Amino acid sequence: MRTPSLLDRLAPPLFIFIWATGYLVAKLAAPHADPLTFLSWRYAGVVLLMTGLALVARARWPSRRDMAHLALAGVLIQAMYLGGVWVAIRQGLPAGTAALIVNLQPVLVAALAPLIGERVAPRQWAGVALGLAGVVLVIWHKLTLGTSFGPPLLLCLMALLAITAGTLYQKRFVPQFDLRSGQAVQFAASLAVTLPLAWALEPMRITWNAPVLAAMAWSIFVLTAGGISLMFYMLRHGRVTAVSSTMYLVPSVTSVMAWLLFDETLGAQAIAGMGVTLLGVYLVVAKRPETTA
Repeated sequence: MRTPSLLDRLAPPLFIFIWATGYLVAKLAAPHADPLTFLSWRYAGVVLLMTGLALVARARWPSRRDMAHLALAGVLIQAMYLGGVWVAIRQGLPAGTAALIVNLQPVLVAALAPLIGERVAPRQWAGVALGLAGVVLVIWHKLTLGTSFGPPLLLCLMALLAITAGTLYQKRFVPQFDLRSGQAVQFAASLAVTLPLAWALEPMRITWNAPVLAAMAWSIFVLTAGGISLMFYMLRHGRVTAVSSTMYLVPSVTSVMAWLLFDETLGAQAIAGMGVTLLGVYLVVAKRPETTA
């Protein structure tokens, strides 16, 4: 059995922290840039960054077969997931409702994990259910239920299905790849999908002021070079159900950040939800003690 390294231990909390900042980045950039246009610039920046890193390090590039698998997974995880969520929120879907929909991902991943040969134990199912209940408590005050949002709601559901399918697909067909060259391929494919949609559906408005520059730099160098790389690293060395369950902690961390940075409300119910979520994730990811005969 592989002995966990220091990176194995640090990757989950680092990933949760970095991924949680994505919602704050979206909030920072939203008034100044159209969503698909911003994402197109972001993807182009990632392609340049990762291609440069791969060339300098003389990294191994994927085979044609693996490139095809990586491109499809990248379009699902990046173009369809991020694009769906950003456009849905821009079109009026409340952030709390979007967060609740997207955080159904661990439930879907756990249900579909047997398709890639992973077994989900009853204890882990209990953790998945507890984690979802905790997320609901954390974001309850932001939820808007009972209202029809039409296309934005469908976009968010599309995003949920896309990241679930992309995560399982990548784990099944191309779990091992160089993170630099592999991400260059994935984001090039995502750019090839997102840029034409931005051109067709948006005025491609982007104002290059300080908030947008800060959001773009953070998106390229931290959210992608750090966050996406950590997620792929965890998928490579862990079970997909456990990796997906860490997503449950993102709304809690985002709520704390929003409270510190934007003076948003953080009540007792949200704090209780954080505790429930943490317990749920622990049940999913904790290793069972080995028994002796």
